[in-house]
Amino acid sequence: QVELVESGGGLVQAGGSLRLSCLLSGSIFGLDAMGWHRQAPGKQRELVASLSVGGSTGYADSVKGRFTISRDNAKNTVYLQMNSLKPEDAAVYYCSVRSIGRSWPYWGQGTQVTVSS
Repeated sequence: QVELVESGGGLVQAGGSLRLSCLLSGSIFGLDAMGWHRQAPGKQRELVASLSVGGSTGYADSVKGRFTISRDNAKNTVYLQMNSLKPEDAAVYYCSVRSIGRSWPYWGQGTQVTVSS
């Protein structure tokens, strides 16, 4: 019933910007947050940004001040605005949804972000 579809990835120069989108469809019982994770080759998947249904946000230290997570409830879409991109930001970015009592049970297929130096 739940599907997450990411878009907006691509190739950018260091210092550039990208805006990722995640379209959410289906119903999620007990949804309490949306988030973005990323995983680079040879590295662990990490949570980079989260947004609770109540509006609170959280960011990994590595992206604070550069990334912003937001949502458009009318469009069932969550966004990740990424500014001042660095080569180390290159990764596959995954949209995810959190359900109360079930940590990040739903994931999209990911969108590739490549940052050239």
